[in-house]
Amino acid sequence: MKTIVYTGLAALALCVTAAFYACSPKESPVQSDFDFAGSQLRIALQTADSIRSAQGKTLAELPSPRNIEPDGSMRLVDPTDWCSGFFPGELWYMYEYTGDDFWKQQAEAYTGALESQQTNRGTHDIGFMMYCSYGNGERLAPNDRYKEVLLESARSLASRFNPTTGCIRSWDNWGPDFPWQYPVIIDNMMNLELLFWAARESGDSTFYKIAVTHADTTMKNHFRPDYSSFHVVDYDTLSGKVLGRQTHQGYADSSAWARGQAWGLYGYTVCYRETKDPKYLTQAENIAGLIFSNKNMPEDLIPYWDYDAPGIPDEPRDVSAATVAASALYELSTFSADSVKYRAWADRIIDTLSANYLVLPGTMHGFLLRSSTGHKPGGTEIDVPIVYADYYFLEALLRKQRLERGKPVNG
Repeated sequence: MKTIVYTGLAALALCVTAAFYACSPKESPVQSDFDFAGSQLRIALQTADSIRSAQGKTLAELPSPRNIEPDGSMRLVDPTDWCSGFFPGELWYMYEYTGDDFWKQQAEAYTGALESQQTNRGTHDIGFMMYCSYGNGERLAPNDRYKEVLLESARSLASRFNPTTGCIRSWDNWGPDFPWQYPVIIDNMMNLELLFWAARESGDSTFYKIAVTHADTTMKNHFRPDYSSFHVVDYDTLSGKVLGRQTHQGYADSSAWARGQAWGLYGYTVCYRETKDPKYLTQAENIAGLIFSNKNMPEDLIPYWDYDAPGIPDEPRDVSAATVAASALYELSTFSADSVKYRAWADRIIDTLSANYLVLPGTMHGFLLRSSTGHKPGGTEIDVPIVYADYYFLEALLRKQRLERGKPVNG
């Protein structure tokens, strides 16, 4: 993909100010980080517009920045990509923080570009795609259309549930070499929030029952005795029995893939919020304990892409795993007796990211954070900016600010 270059980028890159980097651990970096994000996301909007123009594409055809490619270009993805909802979500978070109608208008436009996906029954990631975009839109600028789209999205997600396995199917058959019968990945815990929302809004308890059943089955079959998680569990569709426990994006079937552990932490924290069932709080706390007591967790709490990767300390980090965990920890701190510990861990992650992992202002086509790792075994998105790292970073910052102001963590 052609790299887009702007004459203003060089000037912007020279504007590295102390405001972006001088936050001490005792000062909240929320304002400086959002100021930085505002400048960066304006560049991202310009870059995305230029790419679409060069390719003759509309916003609806190619809406969402996903990552920086090896040649330095911004990669845009179409609405069916599992990452398509994160950039609209970032724009909603900018509107939430600033109250500026510019961000609301941009968020509305980028969210609307995903409307066709409400009937997409071919992916479990519709929770990521639609709840991060339309879900934030419904929360911050509620309207009947957003609600209708979200409810249809929830119905599409629920259609992938199999009562025999007790889970929502993750991937469909990729072809003759597809190695699984009914694969379920730990990432799927993140999509349950859409179902919990739909249960409340519609009054249909089916959504709630599916979410809880999936969470319970995953708790039973995905976790090892130390509360680390397998990435993939494969089920027999006739008996519901587990056929195998493997990985796809981690180092090995027996390893602890860093982002997978963060997905579990976040997912079970949401389950406790929505059900108040103490077993989910215990599960989230145990996952947090596994993550932050791991012998291979770096001192700055930004994990390597897999806690068991053989080349540590020379393995790539995964900033996205850190941002997901930080956001989850801020919420977990509001439920747990260990509130101070969880909030301190989250604060330390945010301080580290703010001081050492922000990209240089005006660079990376408007992304915020460097050093995420998407799929190292597949050779893709290694040690680069990735959109979901930025999304959960802004979410964590908003949660941090609410806690600092004595407000509920979820606005």
